Amino acid sequence: MAALPACPETIAAFLAAEANRGVKASTIGRRVAAIRHAHKLAGHEPPTNSEVVKATLRGIRRTVGSPPTRKAPATADRIVAMARMPDAGIKGLRDRVLLLLGFAGAFRRSELVALDVADLAFCAGGLRATIRKSKTDQEGQGATIAIMRGALACPVAAVRDWLTTAKITAGSLFRPISKGGKVGSGRLCDRSVAEIVKVHARRVGLNADDFSAHSLRAGFLTSAAADGASIFKMMDVSRHKNVDTLRGYVRDAELFRDHAGARLL
Repeated sequence: MAALPACPETIAAFLAAEANRGVKASTIGRRVAAIRHAHKLAGHEPPTNSEVVKATLRGIRRTVGSPPTRKAPATADRIVAMARMPDAGIKGLRDRVLLLLGFAGAFRRSELVALDVADLAFCAGGLRATIRKSKTDQEGQGATIAIMRGALACPVAAVRDWLTTAKITAGSLFRPISKGGKVGSGRLCDRSVAEIVKVHARRVGLNADDFSAHSLRAGFLTSAAADGASIFKMMDVSRHKNVDTLRGYVRDAELFRDHAGARLL
């Protein structure tokens, strides 16, 4: 019996079985996406387009759906505090760059650790960073974003200091550092970004469990929205394809602004 194309009723039964054994609605959604992708690659009509599958998925979301766990944004004030590392040594210098650049460019963790020295170009306005490939650019067309200088904590100056001190002239920007303080030649793994964010959140008195690698990206968008930035200018940096995805950050930032009940009590 051929695995493809799958019958819509079979897919619906599979999804229902997954829900019954306690699989999260978000995980089931990813499996639906994988099934759809596999059928498209094979040249078949995806069974996920069937109403029976869509109805099953809607039912699962109503029954076992739960709001996504959102990590705290590392907003501008938090980033400035976290990036303040006097006498922290070479590791602190690397971490400072990672925090400031990750925030200033609204980078995803995979994009951040994929940066090479060749992807950065210093200019009068600050720094141009080229992202070769990202979650929303699987074909690798690339995108270049502007990294602005900062008055309180400058990501551009931090990058220069890191490259000079670590004597990095080519290859990966972010690298592992040994306990003895030796900078490696390899590339930092993306899981390390979350660990670094948590370490420095804890250091400044924040609850590390509330933060993740995504806190850098979320922090930039939340801070930009609070500062009144245009949603389209925010998209220039974050490279979101969908305006609706950004509306949540704007809503959070403006939750108390011009509130209808501001002068009622």
